[in-house]
Amino acid sequence: MKYCPQCTSTLTDTVIDGEARIACAAECGFVFWDNPTPVVAVVVETPDGIVLAHNKAWPEGMFSIITGFLERGETPEQCALRETAEELGLQGNKAEFIGFELFDGRGVGGQIFNQLIIGFYVYAEGEIRLDENELDQAKTISREKIKGWDSATGKILQRWIDGLAH
Repeated sequence: MKYCPQCTSTLTDTVIDGEARIACAAECGFVFWDNPTPVVAVVVETPDGIVLAHNKAWPEGMFSIITGFLERGETPEQCALRETAEELGLQGNKAEFIGFELFDGRGVGGQIFNQLIIGFYVYAEGEIRLDENELDQAKTISREKIKGWDSATGKILQRWIDGLAH
């Protein structure tokens, strides 16, 4: 971001409240706070196991639990159920909170992210029908064999797995 979205003046690096920020040089009041974007991640379980999906933009062989952006006026629970239906064509009745993770880094392709990943568990039934605009493969893995990985979504999954032991 080089120009102020409010007045089109140049943005400059500045320090506000002891933090490096980008703000309007013309002092119109605009500050780019870079607050995290809320994203919902869903551990979807079916009678066949936990569903992992492959996004078309990812390298071959990379799978994850499903995710989606929280929409205006939507609760995180509603988002978890909506994403389960939209991305996998499955219906769940209840979304159970797992926990949250911060994703502040680079994703596949080098894109920079600043997201708050809010994790939920949804038990869903039906036949998997992928959102073909976004996903091209899905697989299910049994509770006994599923493992987390070292990323925000993998940590959400691992937190859910760890909770099963209690």
